[in-house]
Amino acid sequence: MLTDIAIAQACEKQHIREVAASAGIDESYLEQYGNYKAKVDFSLLKDRADRPDGKLILVTAITPTPAGEGKTTTTIGLADGLKKIGKNVMVALREPSLGPVFGIKGGAAGGGYAQVVPMEDINLHFTGDFHAIGAANNLLAAMIDNHVHQGNALGIDVRRISWKRAVDMNDRALRSIVVGLGGKPNGFPREDGFDITVASEIMAILCLSSSIADLKARLARIIIGYSYDDKPVTAGDLKAQGAMAALLKDALKPNLVQTLEHTPAFVHGGPFANIAHGCNSVMATRMALKTGDYVVTEAGFGADLGAEKFLDIKCRMAGLKPSAVVIVATVRALKMHGGKAKTELKNEDLQALKAGLPNLLQHVENITKVYGLPAVVAINRFPDDTEAELKLVEDECKALGVNVVLSEVWGKGGEGGKALAAEVVRLCEEPSDFHFSYEDDLSLREKICAIATKIYHADGVDFLAPAAKELDKLEALGYGKMPVCMAKTQYSFSDDPLKLGAPKNFRITVRQVRISAGAGFVVALTGDIMTMPGLPKRPAAENIDVDDNGVITGLF
Repeated sequence: MLTDIAIAQACEKQHIREVAASAGIDESYLEQYGNYKAKVDFSLLKDRADRPDGKLILVTAITPTPAGEGKTTTTIGLADGLKKIGKNVMVALREPSLGPVFGIKGGAAGGGYAQVVPMEDINLHFTGDFHAIGAANNLLAAMIDNHVHQGNALGIDVRRISWKRAVDMNDRALRSIVVGLGGKPNGFPREDGFDITVASEIMAILCLSSSIADLKARLARIIIGYSYDDKPVTAGDLKAQGAMAALLKDALKPNLVQTLEHTPAFVHGGPFANIAHGCNSVMATRMALKTGDYVVTEAGFGADLGAEKFLDIKCRMAGLKPSAVVIVATVRALKMHGGKAKTELKNEDLQALKAGLPNLLQHVENITKVYGLPAVVAINRFPDDTEAELKLVEDECKALGVNVVLSEVWGKGGEGGKALAAEVVRLCEEPSDFHFSYEDDLSLREKICAIATKIYHADGVDFLAPAAKELDKLEALGYGKMPVCMAKTQYSFSDDPLKLGAPKNFRITVRQVRISAGAGFVVALTGDIMTMPGLPKRPAAENIDVDDNGVITGLF
C-alpha cells in the first residue's frame, strides 16, 4: 500500500472550475488559488437563499486512542460512497493545524483512498486562513500593549489582561513569557503567553460568523481583560474590530477543494475540540447545504467533545438540524478501551473487546437518547479484525436499535463506503426529535453539570474557587444565557486521560472559567488542558522533506 501522500500525489485532480461546476457553483463565485483551490464568495448564499437545504450528516467517533479511529477518512469515504450511489453530495471539513502536522498526530486530510486534495497544501499553508487569524489575534495584542504604553486611557489593569498572542505551532516555550522588557521605550513589562492559533477566540469567531457584519460585531465583543474598577474592556473599546475584520475578510470565505474521487469539499476553519468548539465554519456548512442534497461533516475527537459542541453550540447558534449521525469505531480501539496493550491488538480477544464496548455504546446512547438523533455505527475495518469480533460489535449495537456497517474506504475509497452511504440515506428519512443537552435559560453551572452528567455520565461537578468566582461574575455581567464550551481531555469521558472505556463513579473538576464573548460561549477548563501544546520527543517534522523539484515527502 502506498503512503497517503504518495496516493494523493498520484491522483489525477480536476481543475477547480470543473469541481465547482459539478456542485452547480458558477465560475463567477470563485476566487482561484492556483488550479486546485478556490475561495467561494459570500454572495452564493444570498443567491441560493430560496433553495431548500440538503440533509446534514454528522460524523463523530468513539473516544480516541493511539490505535486510531479514522473519522476524517470515514467522512470523506462516506461522501464518495454517496456519490457512487448517485447522490448529489458535498463535504464540509476543518482545516488542519500546523501544530499536529509537525507534532505527533499528523495532518487532517483523510487517509488511504479517502482523502481531500491537494493534500500537501491543505495540511500546510493552504489559502492562508490560519495566518490571517494569527495576524488578527496579534494585532489586537499589539493594540492592547500600545494602549497601555500610550497612557492607558481605558484604565486597563495590566495584571488582568487575559488576551494572549497566538502562533499556529506546538511551542511549549511560549506558554508563559514576559513582554515589554528593555526599558520605557519598549512598553510596560507584564506576564503574557501564546495560545496555538486553533485555540484563539478569533478562530472560534471566524467559524461561527455568518457575515462580515456579524464578524465585526463579534470581534468588537471580545473581552481582553478588566479595568482597575473591575469593568470588562473589549476590542471595541480599543477600536480594533475594523482592522481585525480587514485582515479576516478573505479568510471568512469558504475554501473549495475535492476528494480523490472529485467530490466537492469545503475545508474551512479549524478549532480544536478539546480546547475549543471543534467544528468547521458555519459559512462553509451553510454553503454546502445550499449546493448539495447531502452534506457530510465531522466534529473533532470523540462524540463527548466534538459532537456535543457541534450540537449544543454550532447547531444552536446557526439553527442547524442534523438528519443523521455516524459514529466511527475500530475493533482495535475498542480492545484498547478494554485494557489491551497497543502491541497486542492484532490478536483476537473477545473479552477485551467486550470490556471496551461500553465506550461505543455510551456514545451511541448519548446521540440517540440525549439528542434524539438517528445513528449508525461505522466500523473502520482493519485486516486483523475477525468475524467473531465484528459480530460481537454488531450484536451489542443492535440491542440498542442501531445498525453497524463495515467501512472499507481507506483501502477502497467510495466503493468501500457504499454500504454505509445506503444506511445513511435510509436514516435521513427517519423521523427524529433533535434537542439539546441543556436549554438556554439554565445557569452556567447547571449547563456544565448537564453536560457532565448526561454526556460524560459523571456523578457531578466540583468547581474550584477561582472558577466559582468567575462564574458568579459572568452571571452578574449578563453572560449566563451563553452556551458552554468544555475544555477537557479527549482521551476519556472523564477529566482523567487514563480512565478509558466508560468510567463510572467519578466527578468532573472545573478549575478555571473563561469568557469568549465574541464567539458567544463560556469556556470551562477541566483537568490538565493546555492551550499551547508541545512537540513530542520525535516530532513528525523530522520526517518531512522536499526535493529539488518541490515534491514534499513525509506528510501523513
